[in-house]
Amino acid sequence: MSVLWERYVFRRGLGVIELWDDLFRNRMPKAKPLFVAGCGFDVRVRAVLERFLHSARVGEYALQEPLLLLIEYTGYELDPELQEKTAENCKALRGLFEPFGNVIPLKVQLAGDEEHRTTAALREAAQAVNTHLVGRTDILLDVSSLPRVLYLSLMTSILARLIPDVRATAARVAGGVNFQVLVAEDAALDASIQSEDPSENLVTIPGFGGGFNVESMSDWPVVWFPMLGEGRTNQFEKVRQHAPIPNDAEICPVLPHPSRNPRRGDMLMLEYRRHLFDTQRIPMSNIVYAHELNPFEAYRQLRNTLRHYQQSLQPLGGSRLLVTPLASKLMTVACGLACFEMRPPVGQDDYALGISYAPPTRYVASMQALTASNPDISGLLLTGDAYMPQ
Repeated sequence: MSVLWERYVFRRGLGVIELWDDLFRNRMPKAKPLFVAGCGFDVRVRAVLERFLHSARVGEYALQEPLLLLIEYTGYELDPELQEKTAENCKALRGLFEPFGNVIPLKVQLAGDEEHRTTAALREAAQAVNTHLVGRTDILLDVSSLPRVLYLSLMTSILARLIPDVRATAARVAGGVNFQVLVAEDAALDASIQSEDPSENLVTIPGFGGGFNVESMSDWPVVWFPMLGEGRTNQFEKVRQHAPIPNDAEICPVLPHPSRNPRRGDMLMLEYRRHLFDTQRIPMSNIVYAHELNPFEAYRQLRNTLRHYQQSLQPLGGSRLLVTPLASKLMTVACGLACFEMRPPVGQDDYALGISYAPPTRYVASMQALTASNPDISGLLLTGDAYMPQ
């Protein structure tokens, strides 16, 4: 089976603005864009929208009925300073976009007291976003200030709508709809934001949980892929203890390499040493390396590893593959792409694929670190006319 994103469009920094110019300048008929963003304490979401709207002014983009779907999510414990910053960001985003088009708020209650409630909230949020896709030529999903369970749910849901069959010829063209995922990436800031008190209830990304509680699959071997990030050892342990991971499961940690910090992978191995090597005695050969700065390369590396285990374990009747994203935003996006492509098609029941996560119930962040952040903006074009067959 060929790789879905064998060729890809990925831009960083000024290249993102050049991509926007190519997509929106002098376009006829005019584009009808839908911008989806989160309203949280992370100031990076303002950076993305500010640069897009500035480029739209300077480049005189041909836009018709632009719409901002502003997702206001609740359910996390925040210090008063972060609550104030959240309200400030919401107001700023509205003020930025209202001169261009309409703003529609979408409220999402996360971090519920039961797993199924949070999963249901994620499913409802994805359905609400999908109702606004009708008639839109361009979808821009900014994940910079969205919790990972939320943006993974939204991204995979939008992809499922645009690409109903990943095996179809020219599937990525998606009827000419341009779907972009935008990330204001600052790995150092991500590492400094503390995710505390992980929930006792694991959250499964909608569409990526079937099969793990099916009796006919209970004897299948389990392979777990935790994508490691700083300060996430408590969440790692929650998933290991509560997810359907038996003692004899194969554990394949995913580490960032190459990385902006060449020693980052080594430092993560030291941080997780007790969890991975002292108690589990995981062989070094199980480590999967994924490109920290290129999500399409990381997607390919993870996708190929998932495919390898799925095919290797077929003689045993089947396999259960579980991914837990604890890494940076770009690597988490890569996780979503790999799992979207690898999701078992209808009628194929020789393996199960899940994305399981223990979301924090409390965030702690330094206001100084937030305001000092100077993120790199990355843009992934996932579908559209750019993928027309040559």
